[in-house]
Amino acid sequence: MTTPDTLRHTTIRLNHGSVLMPAAGFGTLIPDPLVTKQATKTALEVGFRHFDCAERYRNEAAVGEAMQGVFRAGTVRREEVFVTTKLWNTNHRPERVKPAFDASRQRLRIDTVDCYIIHTPFAFKPGDEQDPRDEQGRVIYDSGVTLLETWQALERLVDDGHCRSIGLSDITLEKLREIVSAARIKPSVVQVESHPYLPEWELLDFCREHGIVLQAFAAVGHAMEPNLLEDPVIKSIAQRVRKTPAQVALAWAVQRGTAFLTTSTKPHRIRENFEISALPDDAMREIRDRITTNVRFNSVVETGVPGFIPRVG
Repeated sequence: MTTPDTLRHTTIRLNHGSVLMPAAGFGTLIPDPLVTKQATKTALEVGFRHFDCAERYRNEAAVGEAMQGVFRAGTVRREEVFVTTKLWNTNHRPERVKPAFDASRQRLRIDTVDCYIIHTPFAFKPGDEQDPRDEQGRVIYDSGVTLLETWQALERLVDDGHCRSIGLSDITLEKLREIVSAARIKPSVVQVESHPYLPEWELLDFCREHGIVLQAFAAVGHAMEPNLLEDPVIKSIAQRVRKTPAQVALAWAVQRGTAFLTTSTKPHRIRENFEISALPDDAMREIRDRITTNVRFNSVVETGVPGFIPRVG
């Protein structure tokens, strides 16, 4: 039984390597490296033990520096922190996967990555340009590699011992089925946009069936319109349980069996996003039954190009 004060410390056992992943995750998509470093340090101090990074964010070094500073201070140990990072679209070719992985490890200043994720299922033209475009401004895709070939390269990273688990992001249920049916090492984590306006119940059911953790990004809607945190159902529950609308949305995510990512640069908001408490059963039913708005804020699942940069605050 989850008590109100333990929900924030929920961990989920992954299907590979007996790894425990904290359900509450801090996302590091923050444009300024100095701000990234301070936000990461604050997140560690308030209790976050799961950090989601990416080559594409161009700030892994700042995250690594912040983590190492806290580790040196002795307040948190490396083995207490779950670190995810992601392979960008321009590195899908198998020969590019390990160099990209090793470069991320080096920037993060860690020997082992707890989960390595394919950032999107779309391969872009390989090279150093992260957003390759043609003369008309259209993305240049790479037809010379399949998602399964990239996945098999990730499996070899697990074999090598420096990667504890692997996963996928921004993927549809159809593509996930293909990988699960062919994989030697099954995905441990699937990271997708999900919130009460996009609950992804069918995808969640498939993930449960195969022991995969569904990890929700944009878990509070990122203040985009329609604004999830202004939803009457969410606001009413928040008033009733004496929590903020964001805390209600994040608690809902954990209680239905998913993990979440949340990003902020403000210390009070970072603390608030960690200090979630369990919702009563009737609140969980209300969110499922009374919220009828259905919207996807990020079009990345259709193109491989991030559809928004979250408003961090």
